[in-house]
Amino acid sequence: MSFRSLLTMAQEGAQRLGEEGVLCLGVPVAPLDPLAALPQLPQRNNFTWAWDRWPGLTLAATGVEHSLELRGPRRFALAQRFIDASLSRLVCPHPTRQAVQRPRLALAFSFFGHSDGDGIPGVTIVLPRWQLGCQGRHCWLLHQRSLGGTVTARSMAEALWEQAQALGQSPPSPLDLPRLVARSDTWQRPFQRSVQQALDLIHKGELCKLVLAAQQELLLSDPLNPVELLRSLRHHQRGSCRFLWQPLNGRGRNAVVGASPERLLELRSGRLRCDGLAGTAAVDGEGSQYLLKSHKNRHEHELVVSAIVRSLQSRGLTPRRCPCPRLARHGNLIHLHTLIQAQAHGHRVLDLAEALHPTPAVAGLPRREALKWLRSLEGFPRGHYGAPLGWVDGWGDADLRVAIRCGQLQGQHLTLTAGAGIVMGSSPGREQQEVELKLSVLQQQFAITRHGELQPQASGQVRI
Repeated sequence: MSFRSLLTMAQEGAQRLGEEGVLCLGVPVAPLDPLAALPQLPQRNNFTWAWDRWPGLTLAATGVEHSLELRGPRRFALAQRFIDASLSRLVCPHPTRQAVQRPRLALAFSFFGHSDGDGIPGVTIVLPRWQLGCQGRHCWLLHQRSLGGTVTARSMAEALWEQAQALGQSPPSPLDLPRLVARSDTWQRPFQRSVQQALDLIHKGELCKLVLAAQQELLLSDPLNPVELLRSLRHHQRGSCRFLWQPLNGRGRNAVVGASPERLLELRSGRLRCDGLAGTAAVDGEGSQYLLKSHKNRHEHELVVSAIVRSLQSRGLTPRRCPCPRLARHGNLIHLHTLIQAQAHGHRVLDLAEALHPTPAVAGLPRREALKWLRSLEGFPRGHYGAPLGWVDGWGDADLRVAIRCGQLQGQHLTLTAGAGIVMGSSPGREQQEVELKLSVLQQQFAITRHGELQPQASGQVRI
């Protein structure tokens, strides 16, 4: 594509814009890695988003053209309304047949619908100003702006052309992550007490399952670059979806980076896919057989799959599921996995997400009672942990992942979160071992090397 043809396309698109329209211009670029190119994109508003399924669809985005933050019980419905309105105002004069050519809105939910004192909204939706998408050897750079003032079709075309020429000119730097200076290890006893309380509730018949999480804080020798963490996760978590969400304007909030093995939902041409994922073991000679033969893990897994099927049926879908779970490997962990599919033509993505979130894989059963007890038994706000993160486009496609296997990053501080499902037959010791395994694997896959230990203070609190 020449600059002249880009300018002509921009001017034709500008003529089609409505009063509140947003012009989306796109150009093909030479094959490159969006993670390596992410630092080269304009960094206005400090908003950064990455979605890494390399060598599949990989996205990197910066800047904010439009955004919305919501809290409260109607967050899914109001977010869908904002998405519909935003997509209807987009004008894309370039081809949009390929997935990498399409603009997207990025979404990040919190686990609960309101702030738990951490300042994280119930949902944030962003139409990025810049989006770089690659799949295989197809790569496109998109630029999205409302016209007015100094922003014209010509200025947009010039900015996009210059940015496209600049991409890929700087080789990626060698992976250089800081060392671990200190680590908190005071979560074990409170976690075991909470597990025992959950088991008491299960024995009384108040709960069938409760997923309890724990947090571990790491102090590092230097501030972390979240893109470096993503590059490390790509090496260690090839089968997972790696993601980065760095909020608008900072505001003291943490960036979230992780590698999720779990689809809340994926929509492609009206076909819906969901993951039933529950039951975890280490990758070794006995882990797979332990999962397949464990009555406790098979029972926990079936609770999750059956609940997902019922949630989809409540929205009028006819889901199909595999009769038996298979083993799915993600890094150094293996899980019991069941794929659930349905035809979902005409269904709105966030209506389905509202029906599904939170699944028993990250909350428990019954849902309402589990949420009440999570607030009581977990001593920290979950924030984005266990919540949907992902994207929606204007062609009916979407991908929302459950934010697990992730860390919250702020400067030299990295907070890891991991959980375990408590059901009849669980024991506090074994559930603690599962969480320890997940935290250890997270640290390894972030490539954080050990350089010291943090001693608990006399009060039992860890100060970092």
